[in-house]
Amino acid sequence: MPQSFKKALGIALLTSMVLAGCGSTSSQGENSQSGDSPQKISVVATFYPMYDFAKNVAGEHADVTALVPAGVEPHDWEPTPKDIQRIADAQVFVYNGGVEGWVEDALKSVQNKNLVVVEASKGIELMEGVEEEEEEHQEGEDHSHLDPHVWLDPVLAQKEVEAIAHALEQADPAHKDDYRKNANAYIAQLQSLDKEFSAALSSAKRKDFVTQHAAFGYLAKRYGLTQIPISGLSPEEEPSPSKLVDIVKFVKEHQVKTIFFETLAAPKVAETVAKETGAKTAVLNPIEGLTDEEKAKNLDYIGVMKNNLEALKTALNE
Repeated sequence: MPQSFKKALGIALLTSMVLAGCGSTSSQGENSQSGDSPQKISVVATFYPMYDFAKNVAGEHADVTALVPAGVEPHDWEPTPKDIQRIADAQVFVYNGGVEGWVEDALKSVQNKNLVVVEASKGIELMEGVEEEEEEHQEGEDHSHLDPHVWLDPVLAQKEVEAIAHALEQADPAHKDDYRKNANAYIAQLQSLDKEFSAALSSAKRKDFVTQHAAFGYLAKRYGLTQIPISGLSPEEEPSPSKLVDIVKFVKEHQVKTIFFETLAAPKVAETVAKETGAKTAVLNPIEGLTDEEKAKNLDYIGVMKNNLEALKTALNE
């Protein structure tokens, strides 16, 4: 664990222990203060898909916030003491699992017995991810990683929404019917999105696509495609020279016209492959966060996924 995160945990633990004795929030999501109407419950999500899913389920009954700021890649993000205190002050904490390596240690410092914690991907069978390359592999060391990017499959996203809905119902049973109604409505949108992907990609001329970041394994599997990643599960990982040679060879032999990159990571690796092969680059967004430009366009998970579909339709039919 990085020293900076250990320090953050220590500070947050002391803070939360002090605040734990100053007041508490009931598991119903109602503040202990008196009043004619209950306050909204607080829902803290880690990064954008978890935030957007929770926001659609919560509707008007909860204040939903995200820990990872807009435009920040979540794989290597770490919480500050203030962030950990935000979790401690919430009624519901939503995380995907796999992306947020800091969660287990952070939750140990949270002194809130009523906090409802939901790992949205729990119960979903995870795929083995692409092994991250290292210059030297120690004998007997396991370098396999499970792929956490389940939200990029609209069908698996529905399961994550269900998990979040159950958590909100548990934290705030007074509004259980509304959460269920909201969840069903949003799941219907995800089902429609799935149908759009199936219809558009089933007749594609080619079934393989090259991407800088190995984030699209679940999406590829769902729609009968093959993801050819230049790098591994981390968007900041750089491929070895031999891997680059193999990718360039594949692109040339299979006449791949488009190399995909993403908005929150430097596109230099994709640009290198494109330059070597005469291909062009285009965005395929893993939706790990929205840029300021995307926010200005009022894009959300479904909007970005539809953009991804258009990008795939173009690349797979060139």
